[in-house]
Amino acid sequence: MASACAAEHQSSGEMPLDTRLAWRVAEVFKAFADPTRVKIIALLDAKESCVGELCLTLGMSQPAVSSQLRLLRTLGIVTVRREGKHAYYALADEHIRNLFHQGLAHARHELA
Repeated sequence: MASACAAEHQSSGEMPLDTRLAWRVAEVFKAFADPTRVKIIALLDAKESCVGELCLTLGMSQPAVSSQLRLLRTLGIVTVRREGKHAYYALADEHIRNLFHQGLAHARHELA
């Protein structure tokens, strides 16, 4: 039975996911694996924010929030816009926004 399944898939022409791309996808999902980062993503989904604003809303220190933002920026989840001495963070694109909303919808469905 297993050999028939393998033969069917082998002839379908489907290629396995490239290892480099698989790692990149895993890194993106890693960003969503921490509740603090998810809260930051949720706040940035609502509006662009500076570090100080995020600190006040989350009740966290500036170094702690900055550390999370640095990781999110490295992973391509958020972007930064500088205006004078202030740095404003936003979600990088609609793909990230959609991932967040899909995860949120799934979690709400599971909790219902």
